[in-house]
Amino acid sequence: MSAVAAAPALDLEQLAAGVRAGDRALLGRAMTLVESRLPAHRAQAEALLQRLLPDTGRAHRIGITGIPGAGKSTLIEALGSALLEAGHRVAVLAVDPSSQKSGGSILGDKTRMNALSKDPRAFIRPSPNAGSPGGVAARTLEVMLLCEAAGYDTVLVETVGVGQAETLVADMVDTVVMLLIAGAGDGLQGIKRGILEVAHVLAINKADGDAREPALQAASTYRGALSLLRPHTGGWRTPVLTVSALEGSGLDALREQLAAHRQALLDAGAWEPRRRAQALRWTERLLEQRLHELLHSDPRLARAHREALDAVAAGQLWPGAAAARILEAFGLPGTSGASATTAAEGPP
Repeated sequence: MSAVAAAPALDLEQLAAGVRAGDRALLGRAMTLVESRLPAHRAQAEALLQRLLPDTGRAHRIGITGIPGAGKSTLIEALGSALLEAGHRVAVLAVDPSSQKSGGSILGDKTRMNALSKDPRAFIRPSPNAGSPGGVAARTLEVMLLCEAAGYDTVLVETVGVGQAETLVADMVDTVVMLLIAGAGDGLQGIKRGILEVAHVLAINKADGDAREPALQAASTYRGALSLLRPHTGGWRTPVLTVSALEGSGLDALREQLAAHRQALLDAGAWEPRRRAQALRWTERLLEQRLHELLHSDPRLARAHREALDAVAAGQLWPGAAAARILEAFGLPGTSGASATTAAEGPP
């Protein structure tokens, strides 16, 4: 039984009020509710989020992505602490990779961000990605909304690690920071262009000691590469910084660039349109996710799905006809006559 199911019943209005008041225990309980996969909890979570929707949207949402070993957690702790000192309230959503075999995750980010986790002005929520593509967890967006409703004005989202699908984080944040280190196989050929195109700030970490000079050289190389890409909205050109999360150097420049990018979006009149476009894209993704879940949870639909796949595997049905047959099981129209088309007849 989940933590939500085991806890005493709580009225959703009380839970929403507790989140708005910044009650950390109730915020954690609300997050557990929205992360639950139980259908009954899903309905409650949606009702809670709808109640809190007017209290969301005012935070600066920042995605931190980068290659494994680039020091994302160390940088986030240092950056988060600097933001706290500047008067901000910071929430960190740290996504850990899940085991392909057991499905479990270590969720050690609170341990790696020890100082930040002890500060009452900060809130850290580690979540497993549970196989969710895109470097974020399935409910990262919903948890982010809860943080905003609780009054956190800066939300840092730490992704699993760089990959082509990591561009998905750009659909839920305002500013994407890509973290790299010099001399770790992260040359231009090793980083997907899609990641470079969505990054609003590039930071070369661990620019200290003997690694300082290589970091400066890497920064110069990336500046040259980024100059060939089209500017972002409002003519924003991705700056390349060198930082040392360990020594704290370069953090002021990073904070300034984050604030400058936020202001550039506002000055260009792009802040609200970008948020609206993101919301529409996430609506489509959630719709696809719900339909996929329904396909496997409803016995009748699951049977129709399995029978259609078996027919394709046996060479009795071509994939387009199988898809149409599954749609018809939903009560939706497939391609006219498609479900009767066999592999022998083939597509027209």
